Amino acid sequence: MANLQTLIRDLDTVVVFRHVAETPVLRAFRALCGSCGDGSPNPTSAYTDLVTELFRTHYNFSDFLLDAVAEDENQYVNLRARGEAVPAVLQTCVEEELKLFQQLSDLTTEDVQKFVHQKDVARITGSLPPFESTKRDFAKAYEERIAKIRTTGYGMYAHHNMFRLEGEEIVPITSPDTRVLADLYGYEREKEQLLSNTRALLDGKPAANTLLYGAAGTGKSSSVKAVTNELAGEGLRLLELKKSQLHDIPKVMEALKDNPLKFIIFVDDLSFQKDDDNFATLKAILEGSASVKAPNTVIYATSNRRHLVRESFADREGDDIHRNDTIQETMSLSSRFGLTILFNKPSKPDYLAIVKSLAKAKGIEMDEAELEKQASAFAIRKGGATPRAAEQFTNSLLAK
Repeated sequence: MANLQTLIRDLDTVVVFRHVAETPVLRAFRALCGSCGDGSPNPTSAYTDLVTELFRTHYNFSDFLLDAVAEDENQYVNLRARGEAVPAVLQTCVEEELKLFQQLSDLTTEDVQKFVHQKDVARITGSLPPFESTKRDFAKAYEERIAKIRTTGYGMYAHHNMFRLEGEEIVPITSPDTRVLADLYGYEREKEQLLSNTRALLDGKPAANTLLYGAAGTGKSSSVKAVTNELAGEGLRLLELKKSQLHDIPKVMEALKDNPLKFIIFVDDLSFQKDDDNFATLKAILEGSASVKAPNTVIYATSNRRHLVRESFADREGDDIHRNDTIQETMSLSSRFGLTILFNKPSKPDYLAIVKSLAKAKGIEMDEAELEKQASAFAIRKGGATPRAAEQFTNSLLAK
């Protein structure tokens, strides 16, 4: 084993993986010998801080180090993700820092506790909490992660499938919809259209910006999220934007264009009022100017309206001498989407088929005639027979 105090101090020399060295776990580790500067805790407190922070995500110190290093976003991984040449000096830094993390990973509970006892024997009155560690080949493991970066991603994109925009920051959705396509019943042709277009994106082929429109509750948004979950293991992620954030799409695409993963930029429940500034913004984006186009992104939007703009009789019958041009302008936005998928409200037989499929999947046992009777009555109370109504109805049966 290398000298522990030397290893701790060597963490201060880390450059490429600096964010890893600054994690709470390794800051506590460095504090074992006071290498974090003034105000560092004593070695015993530093050790317990280390174990406390480690246990928030891992119980194995070696696993923590490997995950932290493999998922770190840095200049080296960005170059590798883009397939660009890595300068020799950067490659040397990476190799040396991986050797350091390898040595840290090889440490056992006994190694670290022995050091703490030697440094702070007067303060220790009980046993110190243990942690796990495992022998790892860091250089090999890291290269294996890099080789799969186009499907696994790195940083927060390695841990999450769905994201949203908060201000100018992309943040993960920590409690996303986890359903896959098999969990959604009906609309097989529509789901296959969406799946095929998304696979084209993953395969590096031209993928169409897509508008999913139709009655509320027919599963448009659920289908987009289910496709994301279905293909997340192949390198697909979803970034959800509000209509008010449409003007941020060019900046978002710029931020994502070098990412090795593929992204759906998703706008749910899209519609515009007349003279809405966001209308012109989205139209320009869909026209695909070079400034707002990234090869690894596609835009999916859902709407209850085919033509996206709320119209009034005044719009059609007003005194605008160019009213036909005005109407054509409002209709033109939907035509900018390369693919449109219609989610019609299901017929009564289709609605009942969805109810029966959901009931079977959820283990609901009921006479078929009674199930149909209650499902039909529920749809009337809800104002329509839709997949959402079917889901709500079967959930209500489980709650009884």
